[in-house]
Amino acid sequence: MTSHDNPLHGLKYSLLDLAVVSQGDTYSDTFEKCRTLAQKAEALGYSRFWLSEHHNMQHVASSATSVLIGNIAEHTKSIRVGSGGIMLPNHSPLAVAEQFGTLSTLYPDRIDLGLGRAPGTDGATAMALRKNNYDLNYNFEAHIEELQKYLSAENRFSNVRAFPGEGIDIPLWILGSSMESAVLAGKMGLPYAFAAHFAPAQFYRAIELYRHYFEPSDYLSEPYVLACVNVIGADTDDEANYLATSLYQAFTGIITNTRRPLMPPVDDMDEVWSGDVREAVMQMTAFTFVGNKETLQHHFKEFAKATKVNEIMAISQIFSQEAKLRSFEIFASVFNE
Repeated sequence: MTSHDNPLHGLKYSLLDLAVVSQGDTYSDTFEKCRTLAQKAEALGYSRFWLSEHHNMQHVASSATSVLIGNIAEHTKSIRVGSGGIMLPNHSPLAVAEQFGTLSTLYPDRIDLGLGRAPGTDGATAMALRKNNYDLNYNFEAHIEELQKYLSAENRFSNVRAFPGEGIDIPLWILGSSMESAVLAGKMGLPYAFAAHFAPAQFYRAIELYRHYFEPSDYLSEPYVLACVNVIGADTDDEANYLATSLYQAFTGIITNTRRPLMPPVDDMDEVWSGDVREAVMQMTAFTFVGNKETLQHHFKEFAKATKVNEIMAISQIFSQEAKLRSFEIFASVFNE
């Protein structure tokens, strides 16, 4: 088999991290682990390291997302760093243009700006973030266009301008987990990142719609799909399945509203979840790839053939930092043969 027969040939591989706090860790510990992980990803040839905006979640430390992006960029040299994503309803487009214009000035040609429509939190917190600007009929497209205007060189004739930001080429992405985001990304001619790691049900239909509605733009000449999936890699399948129980415990907490730090793996998940909860977790984590290098390679080849995605982004909720770093080593090796 030549490299051109390999469906993984030419695919980019990237990493999403939520700065999840593990049991026994402080926020400082969590940020240090983020930096170490980004440096490891850079050494392993990962294309990007993205962080996601969340609020009012005690065990997710990525609330000040642009600040954390800057810290990661400062401690790396070449890997692209960005947002997966910034939840645009929580911010004014002008403020986002200024923040990411500043980041891109400090770290030229290394900053990505992924944009999401969801609040990344509960309703009460969303209202606290937005104060008098809370709008149930939020116009995502209009705010993306406003952000594009502030970042454009043409905006120099406007009364309201972004400094720094104006005229800086900052790649914009639309993030989503639904049909609406797919159609919007296609019509706007922007790259599309789908959150298959927690919302798998509409993935295939969404990327089909994105490609169908795609219109070439000044930003992108043809569709570009990034799929974010859960990945738990280890030296053996048994070890990987054991490590994956931390991920399943995290999703169990989401479903039962019993949030905890990321917990150590357990020998028997049946002692943690009920049958109904297990079924719900399995549905939410349908795009979870668990196993050793050979197992992951087999499954990702099938995934790449079926989806024809351009890039695969891994998120790995693994309790042990050492095991997490090893998992990302194994994931990188899947693409590098």
